[in-house]
Amino acid sequence: MSIMDFNVKKLAADAGTFLSRAVQFTEEKLGQAEKTELDAHLENLLSKAECTKHWTEKIMKQTEVLLQPNPNARIEEFVYEKLDRKAPSRTNNQEVLGQYMIDAGNEFGPGTAYGNALIKCGETQKRIGMADRELIQTSAINFLTPLRNFIEGDYKTIAKEKKLLHNKRLDLDAAKTRLKKAKMAEAKAIYWGYCYCLSTRRHSASSCPSPAQSQLLSCGSTKEPEIWAEEVTKSEQELRITQSEFDRQAEITRLLLEGISSTHAHHLRCLNDFVEAQMTYYAQCYQYMLDLQKQLGSFPSAFVSNNNQSSATSMSNASVSSSTAVTTSLLPSTSNTVITPTVSDLKESSGSRKARVLYDYDAANSSELSLLADEVITVYSIVGMDSDWLMGERGNQKGKVPITYLELLN
Repeated sequence: MSIMDFNVKKLAADAGTFLSRAVQFTEEKLGQAEKTELDAHLENLLSKAECTKHWTEKIMKQTEVLLQPNPNARIEEFVYEKLDRKAPSRTNNQEVLGQYMIDAGNEFGPGTAYGNALIKCGETQKRIGMADRELIQTSAINFLTPLRNFIEGDYKTIAKEKKLLHNKRLDLDAAKTRLKKAKMAEAKAIYWGYCYCLSTRRHSASSCPSPAQSQLLSCGSTKEPEIWAEEVTKSEQELRITQSEFDRQAEITRLLLEGISSTHAHHLRCLNDFVEAQMTYYAQCYQYMLDLQKQLGSFPSAFVSNNNQSSATSMSNASVSSSTAVTTSLLPSTSNTVITPTVSDLKESSGSRKARVLYDYDAANSSELSLLADEVITVYSIVGMDSDWLMGERGNQKGKVPITYLELLN
């Protein structure tokens, strides 16, 4: 037998198997054929695997969005990954902002308060950018890679074996259908054979057969039961083979699916690594910002002093020396006063005072009040309130306001 003949016969056999499966599947969908149901344990394992795949994909994709919000950057990284090449280093948003702040601070002058503050903030932003890089790298290795390996590796193997099990089940049900039809044909042939025997006996008793007897003689044969008996034997043998292949494939699929529990345990460890990486990142950011806040601690008072200096200058224009003006600005008078010396008095008196807003402020939540520079609002203290905040009122609006943004008025 030539290789070409072998290939043609194999192709014909495969085509026949595919057609048989397609017919069986169609008849099942139309309710015209019976379907072999999987056992409850295997069905539960299949459902668990499908659920694991579904949510693993969602978690993986959303984690990628969290670590890299830019969709174009994600596509670029995906292409480089498929090409098995390392993606070029890209400056992140914190590092860009930090560099802008440093450049601006150098332009305004490191010796000025604003320039010095910009440089310090820029350096902190760049440190946060470095910490963000470490978070992305650690999360990709310890969390995203195991999830992707499951989707692209383990689950693909499970899906392949699941499809093979589905085909073996179709072959089994098709064999059952053929056996059922063969048995029905055999019984029918036996019936017609029995009728044929009766007809021949009656025909021998009479010289001319009746029309019914002629019909039986034309469609009945003693050879048909033997032919269908061979067909039944062949179908039973085919059923035993397909049943054995189905059982073996069901066992293979079951063993693979039972590994999902180990996958969950592995993903749990990866999740702990991801959480630990996030804790490290946020702890670093908090420490960086805490250090920055300490470095900038004197800046708000400097801004207030600059504001009071303008008041002092106006007083000096009224024939008062600059030294006397500075002293006067710190004493109770009809001019505006600095908030720091009078906040404790306001808290102790439990009264309300008018205050001028020094800078614009956007409320962080509904409990705070947004402010506009130079507007005048009413402020007062509430027992138990944080020392850095006061309650502010503007008409019917009410909310917490930061003390460093205010200047109390007499």
